Formats: sequence, C-alpha cells, structure tokens
Amino acid sequence: MEKKNVKDKRLLRIYLFTCLCLLLIMAAITRYEYNKYVNNNNDAIVRIVDCVKDKYPDVTDKEILNIIDDNSSPETNLFEKYGILKESDSIVDSNRSFYIKCLVINLGVVIIFALIVLLMIFLRNKSRDKEIKQIINYIEEINRKNYKLEIDDLSEDELSVLKNEIYKTTIMLKENAENSISDKIELKKSLEDISHQIKTPLTSILVMLDNLIDDPDMDPEVRLDFVMDIKRNINNINFLIQVLLKLSKFDSNTIKFIKGEYKIKNIVDEAVRNVESLCDLKNISLCITGDEEVSITCDKKWQIEAITNIVKNCVEHSFDDSKIDISYEESNVYAEIIIRDYGEGISEKDLPHIFERFFKSSASKSDSFGIGLALAKKIIESDKGNISVDRMDVGTKFSIKYFKI
Repeated sequence: MEKKNVKDKRLLRIYLFTCLCLLLIMAAITRYEYNKYVNNNNDAIVRIVDCVKDKYPDVTDKEILNIIDDNSSPETNLFEKYGILKESDSIVDSNRSFYIKCLVINLGVVIIFALIVLLMIFLRNKSRDKEIKQIINYIEEINRKNYKLEIDDLSEDELSVLKNEIYKTTIMLKENAENSISDKIELKKSLEDISHQIKTPLTSILVMLDNLIDDPDMDPEVRLDFVMDIKRNINNINFLIQVLLKLSKFDSNTIKFIKGEYKIKNIVDEAVRNVESLCDLKNISLCITGDEEVSITCDKKWQIEAITNIVKNCVEHSFDDSKIDISYEESNVYAEIIIRDYGEGISEKDLPHIFERFFKSSASKSDSFGIGLALAKKIIESDKGNISVDRMDVGTKFSIKYFKI
C-alpha cells in the first residue's frame, strides 16, 4: 500500500505540474492580451486628444483628462450606427482582430496540453499493458516448470510489486523443485544403503537355514552355532530397523520431546550401564569425572541413547585392556561432555564423514551399520547442542556442547 501511494503521488505531481504549466501559459497570454488592449486603446485616445487639440485649441488638458476619467454613461452612442455595441465590441478595430488571434492561440494551447495529457495516459496504459503481458508470460513459464526467470524491476507501482511477488514465488518453487529432486536422490541412496545393510545378514540367514534343512543329521553343536548366528543376524536386522525408524522420525519432525532439567551425571551413568557388558568383554575401564551438579535441559531418554551410541562406538574401536575417559563441566554459555578413547583412532580421510548416515570407516567391523553416530548427532542437535570429533595422538575425542541460550 505504501508503494502504491508513492506511485500515485508521483503521478499526481506530474499532472499538477502539467496543469500549472497550462495555467502559467494562459496567464502569460492573458497578460499579453491585456497589455495589447491597453496599448491599442491608449493609442486611440492619444490620437483623439491630438485631433481635438488641433481643432479646439481652447480646450485645456485638464478638461480632456476629466472627460477621460468620467465614469458616467454617455447619453448617446455614436458607434451603434455602425453596428458596434459598446457592451460586447471593441471600438478600436485592431482590438477586435487581436481578440480573435488570442482566442485561436488559447484554444491551440488548450488543445496541445490536452493532447499531451492524452499521450501521457496512452503511454502509461501501453506500458501497463506491456507489463501485464510480461507477467502473463512469466506465469505461463512457471506453469511449464521453467523457474529460470530474471525479474529486475526496482520501480514501486502495483504491477512492479506484483512482479516482485511472482519472482519470490518463483524462487520458492525453484527451491522446492530442487529440494524435491535432492530428496529423491537421497531417498534412492538411502534405500540402496538400507537394502545393502539388510541383504548381508539375510543372505547369511538363508545360507545357514539351507544348511540346516539339507543336513537334518547335523552335529548338535554345529546346529546350535547356526541357530545362534541366525539369532544374532536377526537381532542385527531388528536393531537396524529400530534405528532407521528413529532416524525417520527425526527427519519428519514427528518426535515429541519431553524436556526437563536433568543432571549430566545421571545421563552418563545410564549410558555407561548400557555398555557395561561390552566393556567387560574387552576389559575396558571407564573413568568418569565432573561436577555432579551440572545439568542440562533435554529429553533424558533420547540423550541417554545418544551418549550410549557414542560410548559404544568408542568401546568398539578401543584396544583390549584400555580405558575410556568421560568428563563433563559447564561454563556461562554451555555444558560440555568429553568422551575420549585410546584405541585405533579415525583416519584423516574418514574424519569429515564420521557423522554421515551409513558411513563405515576403514576400521569398522563387518557387522557395523554406520548409523549410530548419525542418530546421536540428530539427538544432540535437537536439544540445542552440537558434537565434534578430533583425532588425538592416541585414540579419538568426542566433544558435546549443550548451549544454554
């Protein structure tokens, strides 16, 4: 509305300026006409005075001036005999011809300015028609899914505002189209990764089931090993499905977080309990230090899962009989958890991809799916946190920061 008012004011100023020019020209013509009338009348009076003085020398100048200044109506009108009316006709013949000339000039000026105004209106309508056709062409191109349009219009009239809005809509549609293509590519890639992850354990299960079916007299111990392997592969598939379901919920923003104020110590203790059996298998000790009063605002269940995934990753890549350090502290800006292992570490080329979904480093085990850290990152970021990883001289260090603002 403000832009429209600015445009209307500009047009109003143009029309007012045109009218002012017309008035000034008409005033100048009127002034010129008046001066000409005065000059012609004065010349006629001067000639009459000279003639009177020549024929009647006894008449004084004062008497002549009194006659000229006398405002009373004459008793007789000499000029009516010649068809000259004092109410409508000028006695001076040159004034009559000059009046006709001025009338023609005035009409000409009015006609010229009227044509100028009509031309301005015509050009404006023509320009608007051109812009409307251009807007129609833009919309037709958008309907053809052609979003590569350039609309450079810095003016402020209604059509320009409409074109700018169309441009914004075009940019939005273009981004949506690009995102849709990108989403399809990502979905295709994810489905390929998921099928690959599921295909391996399913193939293993089918092979073992075929062996069990083909050899009914199989040694009971071998049969039990096959059954246990089948169970392990089924558990792996179930784990993969559960994690993928969780990731899909994060991607679709359908998770309802139940947030509260929780001490980091309690979260870490729960995560440690989840990996105690893995630590016992590799004889890995967990060293936990930190201020027990440090707390964060989060969804406790999900944060426990995130910390569990990170600690589990550290355990899997740690050497036997080693240790994992877990410490936590806070500043005025954030609370931080640092988890460090002293294992095989992460290679330089794998470091930028460590949190990517389905990424498996060169040191990963064959039964690893490469989605635990990706899920942990999603969970931490949902609670205004971030996670980073650093290569150390020995092992790897994960830093998790939960910002208070």
